[in-house]
Amino acid sequence: MFRSLLCTSGKVRLLCRMYPETQPFRWKQYRLRRRLHIPSHERSSTHESKLQWRKIIEEASSRSRKGGKRPKERVVLKTTAGKTVAALSLAGATGAGSYFYYFYSELEDMFNHAVIVSERSTRIGVAAAKCFDDYRIVLGKKFDTEEERQSALSDCHKRCAERTYAVLEANAGIYIKMGQHLSVLTYLLPPEWTTTFIPFQDQCPTSSIESVRELFLKDMGVELEDIFSEFDPVPLGTASLAQVHKARLRETGEQVAVKIQHPSLAEFIPLDLKLTNLVFTAIDRFFPEYPMMWLYHELDSSIFVELDFTKEAQYAMETQAYFRDKKSRTALRIPTVKWAKPRILVMEYLTGARPDDIEFLDAHNISRNEVSICLSHIFNTMIFTPGVRVHCDPHAGNIAIRPLSKNERGPWYNRGHNFEIVLYDHGLYRDVPLDLRRSYSKFWLSVIDSDEAGMRKYAKEFAGISDDQFPLFASAITGRDFQAAKSSIMTRRSKDETKKIAEALQGDLMPNLIQLLSGVPPIVLLILKTNDLTRSLDECLKTTLGPERTFLIMANYCARTVYAEEREKLRQKTIFNPKRIIGELEAFWRYFRRQSKVKAIDVALWFASTIHR
Repeated sequence: MFRSLLCTSGKVRLLCRMYPETQPFRWKQYRLRRRLHIPSHERSSTHESKLQWRKIIEEASSRSRKGGKRPKERVVLKTTAGKTVAALSLAGATGAGSYFYYFYSELEDMFNHAVIVSERSTRIGVAAAKCFDDYRIVLGKKFDTEEERQSALSDCHKRCAERTYAVLEANAGIYIKMGQHLSVLTYLLPPEWTTTFIPFQDQCPTSSIESVRELFLKDMGVELEDIFSEFDPVPLGTASLAQVHKARLRETGEQVAVKIQHPSLAEFIPLDLKLTNLVFTAIDRFFPEYPMMWLYHELDSSIFVELDFTKEAQYAMETQAYFRDKKSRTALRIPTVKWAKPRILVMEYLTGARPDDIEFLDAHNISRNEVSICLSHIFNTMIFTPGVRVHCDPHAGNIAIRPLSKNERGPWYNRGHNFEIVLYDHGLYRDVPLDLRRSYSKFWLSVIDSDEAGMRKYAKEFAGISDDQFPLFASAITGRDFQAAKSSIMTRRSKDETKKIAEALQGDLMPNLIQLLSGVPPIVLLILKTNDLTRSLDECLKTTLGPERTFLIMANYCARTVYAEEREKLRQKTIFNPKRIIGELEAFWRYFRRQSKVKAIDVALWFASTIHR
């Protein structure tokens, strides 16, 4: 701004350098024009021009001494330097005004940003302080009975969960993503927390259509109407990082779903990560029995990958290609990607109902047993199949059940399922190491066979669980009481067992469990979350065959993984070696026995579904 104030005098000095032969007259000319209001005009540096200027100066000085008035007619000199002064003066004034406007706009944006940052930080700080104080009072208070203590702790969980929910919803962005993570940690957090955060799975704050238009124009260089003949301003759904709009492509007329990232994400993610780090650090300091930094590290390592929709397009197409010829078993449908930009993703329009919407399933004559078994096949395929990545955000909000018409089901001799399972949000996938897959498979086979020694051995291999930690880990990974986990995993949980686990979580079990899981590899936590999803959906669907079917399906995948490992080791021997031949037969028999049980359950399911229809 200071430079703009000096631009006029700067132009005069520039003219003096441009026309050195007239330099003695420049400052007098400039001051005289200002006094006589003579406009800038064209003039030459000739001798006649110099004489003309001398005459003007003498007349002006004479009038000044005699008190004369300025002439009514202005003197117009047609010189080239006059035009130059005018042009440069106008440019200087325009530059000064533009600089001042830009500087003011920058200050305004900085001020608004500072206000929003202050609001977001204050919300987090106040809520964290209240929750810390609430838990400190309840945990430090003495109660007459254990029932009173459990009731007070449950009320505290509920208050803090609702307080945290309000803050996460207000700040949005990655805080919604954190809420989604917390909503599925039913094996780790009290039900007061997980149930409070369930709305985050499919009910998130919405960005305005104006901000969406602005982002689209900035990223694509064109307006929405240039690409889409129709664009619904009301989003079909809103997630933590983006929202999805229904649209129609102008070029082909095809109906599509347009996923657009929330415009404010990029601005606040660095700040939000720092605030999240501070909160979890404070939790570790004031409540060392509740270490939660692993959740922050998981969020920090994944958030920037999820913000790139081109990676999501890549993962979606790879998963779609692998499951294309497995639809008879999984009924899986991945929306086809049309094109993708880092913050915009256009894909096939597919919609349906949540998998736990029992009324919808019954109304469309969709077998809940079939839905459950297909879900088990989908996620077990991802966990146990080499070369296939695991979906990292498998909650009910990312899954839809889509009914199929008779025309969509194909010919009568190959009808298949009357529904599709649509899987959304492919922004984050993880590879499971082969060694971990194999140890995990052996662990579950030991669980199904009630082999406690094998369970302990393989839990240590894939998760680093010691013998002292094993009873708690077995309960967490199976969702059962330890006695049931090591003896009767195939039975359905009774009400007494469910109540016993809930009471244990309210007491000393939860901090011990958090301490335990904070030390296992992150990929194991992801697998636990996936297992818990399939288990909870099976219970919500209220299937008729019980948990035995789900565990047998898992056993089939585990057996296939172990069989492949055994064959890999046996192939190191010569083909005519008797040990290899016998080993091949034994390995095949174990695999065939497991697979036969699953086939028998599938046949029973087919008969039950036929009778139901």
